[in-house]
Formats: sequence, C-alpha cells, structure tokens
Amino acid sequence: MSDAFTHLEVAGRHVRISRPEKVFFSARGETKLDLIEYYLAVGEGVLRGIRERPCALKRYPDGAEGAFFFQKRVPAGAPEWLQTAEVTFPSGRRADELCPVDLAHVVWAVNLGCLDFNPHPVRRSDLSHPDELRIDLDPQPGVRFSTVREVALCVREVLEEHGLVGYPKTSGSRGIHVYVRLAPRWDFTQVRHAALALAREVERRMPRQATSAWWKKERGRRVFVDFNQNARDRTIASVYSVRANPEARVSCPLRWDEVADVEPEELTLATVPRRYKKLGDVWEEMDARAFTLDGLLELFERQKAAGLGEAPFPPHFEKQKDEPLRAPPREGALRAKPALAARARRQPRRGGSR
Repeated sequence: MSDAFTHLEVAGRHVRISRPEKVFFSARGETKLDLIEYYLAVGEGVLRGIRERPCALKRYPDGAEGAFFFQKRVPAGAPEWLQTAEVTFPSGRRADELCPVDLAHVVWAVNLGCLDFNPHPVRRSDLSHPDELRIDLDPQPGVRFSTVREVALCVREVLEEHGLVGYPKTSGSRGIHVYVRLAPRWDFTQVRHAALALAREVERRMPRQATSAWWKKERGRRVFVDFNQNARDRTIASVYSVRANPEARVSCPLRWDEVADVEPEELTLATVPRRYKKLGDVWEEMDARAFTLDGLLELFERQKAAGLGEAPFPPHFEKQKDEPLRAPPREGALRAKPALAARARRQPRRGGSR
C-alpha cells in the first residue's frame, strides 16, 4: 500500500483515500485508515444517526489535535455520486451540504479530515420539521461526570412523565446527550420550546446540579441543559462519531442501565467495535416509534403562564419574538429570570413619557 493514496470499494463506490497512514490520534497512533475501518465496523449504527440528514463538514486536516474548520458547502470536485441537501441558515444564505445515504459518503468525508459527523435534526424529505429532540448535558468547569450521570437520569424521568422515550449516548467529551425520535410535525421553534421546558423542569428538580441559564456567569458549577442545541442550524456530533481528542473517544450509544456507571474514556475507536459486535446497535429500536411533543409543549405554556417565557437565542440569530434582552446580566444585578427581567424593563416610567 502506498503511503500517498489508496482506493477502497465501499457500498459499490470507489473512494480515493489520500495519505491513509497519516496519524490522526496520538495516544495510540491511530491513522486515517484506522478511522475509516472503525466506521466500516459500526456501519449501520453510524448511518442510523446521519442517513439522509444534511451534515456540516468539520475538518481536521492535521488530525485530532490540529486546527479545524467548518465547511458547510460540499467542495468543488466532489464525486458525481455524492448526495447533498440544500440547507437554509438563519442569515437566509443557502448551501448544499453532504447528505449521507451509505458508507461511501462516510469514507469520502473522513478522507477530507472529518473525524466526527454533525447532522442537522431533520431529514432531506422535510428540512423544516425536526424528527429529533436533542438534549445536550454540558458540564461547566469543575463539574464531575458523576453529576452529569445524575442529571441524565433525571432527564429520563421528565421525558417518561411526558410520554417520551429517550436514548442516551456519551458525547465523546465531558457530557451526555439524550435523543428522542419525533414525528416531524413541529417546527424548530416548537422543538426548542419543548427542550427549554424540559431544561427548566430538570433545573427545578435538581437546582444544585442542573441549570437552564443561557449566560455562563449564571451557570455556576452545574450541568447546563443546552436547549439552544435545538435551534435551527445547530448540530451535535452524531451517534458513533469519533471526537477530536488524542484518545479518539466515541460518542457512544448507551442503554439506560449503563448510564449510572459509564466511563467515557473507556469508549474509544479501539474498544467500541468490539462492543458493537457483542451488543449490536443499542439504539436499534429508536426508529420503531416516533413520539409527540404535546406534553412538553403544554409544560412550556404552564411555565410561560407562571412568568417564564422565551429565553435568549444564540448570538448569530436575529432577535426573536418575545425574546428578552440579549445581554449578560451585570455583576451584582438582581438575578431575575430573563422573561421577568424583560417584562420589568418594558414597564413605562411613572410621571413621564418613555
């Protein structure tokens, strides 16, 4: 095999691989070809997370510890068989993004330096209505992983009380993700509101461990339940994705009975194929049933009636309807809920015009 390039036949396609022996992960010396062989080993599992979903290309040309860049548009010179989907961003701009339908698309992306896959929560058949609710548990600095596990189990309770079944996975970094398969009936705003309602309910139950606060200075040493990962144009590393760290940790699907004891550092490019061969894809049943968001949206309306309305959007979004002031609270200021603070600011001053 030449170190310059080789060719692989994958899903009936010939895919050219440049520099297959290039080291991508330093801890054990795994190469680009090792990464390709990993994805082939967990093939149906990784496709479950990205099949027919537009994906942004997150490229690490120098491996996991090098610089990376996002490429939303499929580059010129892509093979004729490569399938894409046109995505519209909050800015109004459009781009043809990679839309994998088989493992040849996966291998083609890895050859460009893509370690993980970052799909949108929609399929190309309906780009306006997500079919996934994504709960991203993001531990703030100083938070132990044991706390993340506890918050994940609380997320499960809230989901089940609202008629939903969640599927957990490690993030491949410090967090845990929980996905729910949805019927594609709700738009991005409604799905985000459902995620926001869930985040606030988890915070209510575990105020010392979990937070829904968007501003970092308000989060403290807690697990942030990132509801804004459900906004349009936001993506999360997909199931079975290998993350950019020297150990090549994997965003690995879990059974709920594993969550309380899971150790993310044990789930890597080197170990997950054996797990997959032994257990199969533990998310295999996820597509068997699509759920409704009615319960969480009713919870959002109750929270709204109690004074908790809209929450800030990510900074690159235009100002949204009913969104509070998009500015972090000042040091020493009253820590009111964002919606209540916004309402107070809108009140006219007594004795004069505004």
